[in-house]
Amino acid sequence: MAEADAMIAGAQAPARDLMSKFDGLIAERKALLDSGVTDPFAIVMDEVRSPTQAVIKGRETILLGTYNYMGMTFDPDVIAAGKAALDQFGSGTNGSRMLNGTFRDHMAAEQALRDFYGMTGAIVFSTGYQANLGIISTLAGKGDYIILDADSHASIYDGCAMGNAEIVRFRHNSVEDLDKRLGRLPAEPGKLVVLEGVYSMLGDIAPLKEMVAVAKKHGAMVLVDEAHSMGFFGAHGRGVYEDQGLDADVDFIVGTFSKSVGTVGGFCVSNHPKFEAVRLACRPYIFTASLPPSVVATAAMSITKLMHAHDKRQRLWDNARHLHGGLKALGFRLGTETPESAIIAVILPSQEEAVGMWQALLEQGVYVNMARPPATPAGMFLLRCSLCAEHSREQLDRVLGMFAAAGRAVGAIA
Repeated sequence: MAEADAMIAGAQAPARDLMSKFDGLIAERKALLDSGVTDPFAIVMDEVRSPTQAVIKGRETILLGTYNYMGMTFDPDVIAAGKAALDQFGSGTNGSRMLNGTFRDHMAAEQALRDFYGMTGAIVFSTGYQANLGIISTLAGKGDYIILDADSHASIYDGCAMGNAEIVRFRHNSVEDLDKRLGRLPAEPGKLVVLEGVYSMLGDIAPLKEMVAVAKKHGAMVLVDEAHSMGFFGAHGRGVYEDQGLDADVDFIVGTFSKSVGTVGGFCVSNHPKFEAVRLACRPYIFTASLPPSVVATAAMSITKLMHAHDKRQRLWDNARHLHGGLKALGFRLGTETPESAIIAVILPSQEEAVGMWQALLEQGVYVNMARPPATPAGMFLLRCSLCAEHSREQLDRVLGMFAAAGRAVGAIA
């Protein structure tokens, strides 16, 4: 009888609301909005007029947080290629790459990547996130080891989890710690070292040359995510690995179309003779609808043009140096001592100061990204600026004036 009563009592107990785990986030967001601040993570672009200019809440706004590094989103040839594909192939593919979802322009985009990187193999995914998710989980599975930088992107961590490999983290950008952790692993299992050319929060670059040498010493293969460096690092714009002379030493390069290429999608390129076999085993490639024809057509055209975008590359680096130097002269604490990439992070001591300054900048007419944990290291709040080759010097000087006013208003600078 007592056992039956216990069963009844258990059956009557209310089930846990699975949404209750979000109560803290909901309360935090409500407190933010109740303070009169615009939600930094729900910005709507009413109109986009150029790679560097938009209308937000009815106000003309300089875009300084879009990752549109090479300004390809409004390139006339890129737009024309997308329109032509839309007219010829329609709005979508209605299938995965393995079934009916591979069109002419998917093949053209993969060939453009082979040409751009000088590699024999290229696979296009529907997003950059899925490129990391698919490639990492397919290359390294149960019984293998993935050794990754502790500050790696979420898509890298998720790719590790999906593949069930053993995960070993090393301290951010520490060659010594990478060497030590690789040295502790057994010799027999497969090992994949995953690195990023540019880390997106602070805009710092990896010491790839030293890290790749350590990986090879321990018999590990190397994958480098060049999402935030494609287009403007290296003689051909291939990324940090090219800039550091590692063309023959990196096994896999992962990238995205949503940064310098100016559209959406992801990819992996490699010279490995068995690389094409990945298509037959990669779940995020096999079971995801393929990109619309207009998207891959714009990507193919943009990648082809980026091969010769030497002037754009120079303008982007000039812009990065100008903004970094100006912000440093104003007294802001920045993510890097020198401009290492097209990302410039302004570090604030608290979330309140970061939100207040972000709001002040938006009201003046400049949009930047506000970032906080878990996207940033614990306790770090920052405003992240991403430069574009199409930013004019006049725009950047206006931005510096806005930062000066906003910084003084919240007490971030004197």
